Amino acid sequence: MNVVILKYNAGNVFSVYTALQRLGIEAQVTDSPDVLQAADRVIIPGVGEAQTAMQYLRHRGLDLLIKDLTQPVLGVCLGLQLFCSYSEENNTECLGIFPQKVRRFSVATKVPHMGWNTIQDLKTPLFAQIESESYVYYVHSYYAEVGETTIATGFYEEPFSAALNVRNFSAVQFHPEKSASVGKQILENFLAL
Repeated sequence: MNVVILKYNAGNVFSVYTALQRLGIEAQVTDSPDVLQAADRVIIPGVGEAQTAMQYLRHRGLDLLIKDLTQPVLGVCLGLQLFCSYSEENNTECLGIFPQKVRRFSVATKVPHMGWNTIQDLKTPLFAQIESESYVYYVHSYYAEVGETTIATGFYEEPFSAALNVRNFSAVQFHPEKSASVGKQILENFLAL
């Protein structure tokens, strides 16, 4: 299986790469449009800042390319936020694959939301063999609102979208590559889509 991890000036690429290696997958890390389009699966991970990431994608025409991909695509953390319509982080227009807006956790809450927390309301084959209330690992200061494309929720100060899905695009706010056996199963489920 040809799995490609998008390189786009955001952190966390190496940990996703090594998580896939543990599953027997040698992924390519690239921002080449031709390689991305030819992939069987595309993963867009990320730890970083929304505006800078979107500038990188737009500068290389990857914003339009990503939206036209037809194979299964998985966004992770910042990847999920970039798939949304808008982020409060530096007033950033995002890709608009999901209609949700990305909000900052309130100043009354400790941010970032970091560490182990549960996921609930699990839908779609991405969560096959995963129990509700399973623990996954989060590191984020911004969150996507709950809406019609939400396929899992988390709770920190209020409910938020732990995962989203529309058509061939899935995304998770948590880090499956750091979420032990639950994260391993989610990555396996994505590869099996």
